[in-house]
Amino acid sequence: MTAVDAVEAAAPPWRGGFGRLWSAAIVSRFGDALRTAALPLLAASLTDDPLLIASVTACGYLPWLLFGLLGGAVADRVDQRRAMWGVDLVRGALMGAFALAVGFGQASIALLLLLAFFLTTLQTLFDNAATALLPSLVERRELGSANARLMTGQQIAGSLLAAPLVPLLLLVDVAAPHAVNAVTYGLAALLILSLRAGAPERPPRKAGSTLRGEIAEGLRFLAGDRTLRGLCLATTLCNIGMSALIATLVLHVTGWLDAGNSGYALTLTAFGVGSVVGGLLAKRLAEWTGRVRAMLLAGTVQICSLAVLGSVRRIGVAVCCLAVLGAMGMVWNVQQATLTQERSPREMLGRISSAFRTLALAGAPLGALLGGAAAAGWGLNAPALLTAGFFVLAIASLSPLIN
Repeated sequence: MTAVDAVEAAAPPWRGGFGRLWSAAIVSRFGDALRTAALPLLAASLTDDPLLIASVTACGYLPWLLFGLLGGAVADRVDQRRAMWGVDLVRGALMGAFALAVGFGQASIALLLLLAFFLTTLQTLFDNAATALLPSLVERRELGSANARLMTGQQIAGSLLAAPLVPLLLLVDVAAPHAVNAVTYGLAALLILSLRAGAPERPPRKAGSTLRGEIAEGLRFLAGDRTLRGLCLATTLCNIGMSALIATLVLHVTGWLDAGNSGYALTLTAFGVGSVVGGLLAKRLAEWTGRVRAMLLAGTVQICSLAVLGSVRRIGVAVCCLAVLGAMGMVWNVQQATLTQERSPREMLGRISSAFRTLALAGAPLGALLGGAAAAGWGLNAPALLTAGFFVLAIASLSPLIN
């Protein structure tokens, strides 16, 4: 087993900084999931133009491509704790104002587009700061367990708790999900503010250092580290494939499987439940096999599931395949995040993680277009098989890391 694969795991204590960061992340994700589920419904009530409705979602990706690298550089310069609670206060104020606009009937598609864009722009700083802050709150050997607990808790809060609550909140008022989201940002800000973590220790910046130069430094480190470079390429290929599948999954289920809207909801629920199970398995699997081997195993199982998904026309089989995809996807994500934190210098972690995220997300729009083209040209099951092909390429690019 190589140094890359070796894992010395331990669970972080809930008391203290990690417990508060975990609580803040769960509360914030719960509110985000309420908004994410409610915004498309609100958009559909304002317009019947599919392009405008899809643009609301697209605005949630665009800031990562425009500002993701900048957010990482800023996260490495500032006190990450202060950046996070400051961002959440601003996001809470924006959501509170938006909830009032919706409540008084002043919402518009233009307002939804602006809201999605600005919230995600702020998220680029928040997420990079959170990634950089975690290693200062837990021991190095606790990172894998900490990431698994964070991601699993967020999945439970978003998929299993918040999503079913949206219809009930909408019965109260059309603005209710957005008002609750505003409150969750405020609570998360208070939890982060209570962290007993001082400003991070960093070496002094070089004279004349600029944000552009620091961003380039992070990109160079990512490109120069063989393990991180391979991880980034593999994750990018997986994201292209998953975007092709997700963009056309509703057509796969309601069209090719003829399972209707209830079947589509069932597959999404199965994916969420599988992700939670994967979060519980991630730490133990890494202890047994090592992180890279755990990712290779997860990717191989996903290839098999995608091949079955694209070949068997039964909704029960599709539900099982989506559950497996969710579980193995979470195993992959936990190992990838932990390896990035373990191999990056503490003072550069924000820049390196932002470069990783930006490059990995850059292929998502391409994947969605490829999925649509495959469905139109070769059948509604073709995107699942196309996704399997991208996962094969990802595994091939990751395999040399175990040598």
